[in-house]
Amino acid sequence: MQHITNHQWCLAARPVGMIKTSDFTWEEKQLEKPGEGQVLVRIIYLSIDPTNRGWVKETATYLPSVQIGEVMRGIALGRVVESKHPGFKAGDLVSGMLGWQEYVVKKGEELTLLPENLPVPLTAHFGLLGHIGLSAYFGLLDIGKPKPGETLVVSAAAGAVGSLVGQIGKIMGCRVVGIAGTDDKCAWLTSELGFDAAINYKKESVFRKLREYCPDGIDVYFDNVGGKILDTVLALINLKARIVVCGMISQYNAEKPVPGPYNLGNILVKRARMEGFIVLDYFDRAGEAVSKLAQWYSEGKLQYRLDVIEGLEKAPETVNRLFDGSHTGKLIVKVSEED
Repeated sequence: MQHITNHQWCLAARPVGMIKTSDFTWEEKQLEKPGEGQVLVRIIYLSIDPTNRGWVKETATYLPSVQIGEVMRGIALGRVVESKHPGFKAGDLVSGMLGWQEYVVKKGEELTLLPENLPVPLTAHFGLLGHIGLSAYFGLLDIGKPKPGETLVVSAAAGAVGSLVGQIGKIMGCRVVGIAGTDDKCAWLTSELGFDAAINYKKESVFRKLREYCPDGIDVYFDNVGGKILDTVLALINLKARIVVCGMISQYNAEKPVPGPYNLGNILVKRARMEGFIVLDYFDRAGEAVSKLAQWYSEGKLQYRLDVIEGLEKAPETVNRLFDGSHTGKLIVKVSEED
């Protein structure tokens, strides 16, 4: 192995409010040669996800908090440079918690070998497949259980997960209403993705528009934001409604406790179910989702959009695009070339 210099972002301080580049340090280190059972990976694409904000809080989420001085956690995919593990060879495409860095040495058991014979671009492993596709597929179908003719509402509908959820809802025969933050995003949802209606929550009354676009009430709500929009939807749910809690991005940067929903009592009155999930719970069933998502994509029933930022050095500032509404689709950072 040739001498390799690795650049990485390490956590320097607990962010207050929105993430700042100064909350991290840009470090340069010499890479160690992989030992027995280990694999050296060159990172190509780094996924930027709302959970990145949760991981840097002092209190743990579903994973332990990233500690001060540690390489920032992040899901990524890359190419194997050198392998001392029998399950991998140089050139293999892999994914895992590879972190905000250019290279990483991991145990083989910490990596997932990705197929390269799928009729989709390499980036589809983030935009369509992988943890994004699994979140949309299992969150909606396993927890939301949509039925033909029902009304599905999706918040952050122009985001990576939400845009897939709405399209899967249409495949399942639902009436689908999306909530997004710009007119362009709303137009994309209705004109290209097939949503029946879309609401610009920054310009329109969400309550009035939901009353208009969901005249028969709301049967399934796929929640990515929490907060006021969740509260508004709760006021309009039907008997036996299902609320799928995928994310609460409206609260991740809050500097003080956020009030709970005022309309939570409707869960009781309407005998509804509200359930959260973490995509890690479904990794053992990934093959099921990937097969269907790839099929729908090849049939022209499903599409995705990528927002690609060039350069690992931009990772810290890129996270905030998840919260200020300046991205559409799946947000990723390109760290190196594909080949």
